[in-house]
Amino acid sequence: MTRQKIQIKKIDNIAARQVTFSKRRRGLFKKSLELSTLCDAEIALLVFSNTGKLFEYSSTSTRQVIERRNLQSERIDRLNSIPSLELQLQSSTCAMLSKEIAEKTSELRRLRGEELHGLDLEELKELEKLLEGGLNRVSQTKDERFFKEINTLKMKGAELIEENHQLKQKMENSSHVKAQHQRPPTMHGEPLALTSLSDWGYLTLTECRKVRDDDAKKCSSSSSSPCIILLLTSVCIIIFINNLWPVIQLVPE
Repeated sequence: MTRQKIQIKKIDNIAARQVTFSKRRRGLFKKSLELSTLCDAEIALLVFSNTGKLFEYSSTSTRQVIERRNLQSERIDRLNSIPSLELQLQSSTCAMLSKEIAEKTSELRRLRGEELHGLDLEELKELEKLLEGGLNRVSQTKDERFFKEINTLKMKGAELIEENHQLKQKMENSSHVKAQHQRPPTMHGEPLALTSLSDWGYLTLTECRKVRDDDAKKCSSSSSSPCIILLLTSVCIIIFINNLWPVIQLVPE
């Protein structure tokens, strides 16, 4: 049969209660002995029965364990009552920082024109000088920034003007070269009007062909040989080339 679990409550039967007390007391003392032996612990037990009888167990001495316990309690109470040095330093630092923050906040509000009712005449004059000095420094810094921006813009403007001048010069050089290529031929410093070769006293290709045809008719009417016609054609071509060669030399490359 399995062992039944005992309900933890007061035992009403006095005899059963006494028997249970004796068994549990001996078991408790046995466990204390084992704990002291195995773990080298210093243990003291004090047990009073319902009749007021004292039962005690100690691994060394009950009085010694009790005194040690009292000393430990006093030491803990002393440490709790006296704050540590680190805590004192932290507290003083926190108080100093809080005071400094309050002073700086009050000074900032006064600089903004707030909370001036508690200042006397000398403090107001000093505050006025402080504000004037700060305003002068702000104005000086602003003027320096303005001058710096103006100088930067001037330098950029000069660079753009120089670049524009260089581009304009390149365009003028390009136009001059183009004009030289397109300029008509000149003779004795005056331009020549290339209207027609006949204006210059030279025969054109049409006129050469006309001369050739007239010569061919004359040759055919006189029953000349075809070789004469070929000869006349070659002569007309040579005449045309000789007439055109001076004009080709006048045209610029």
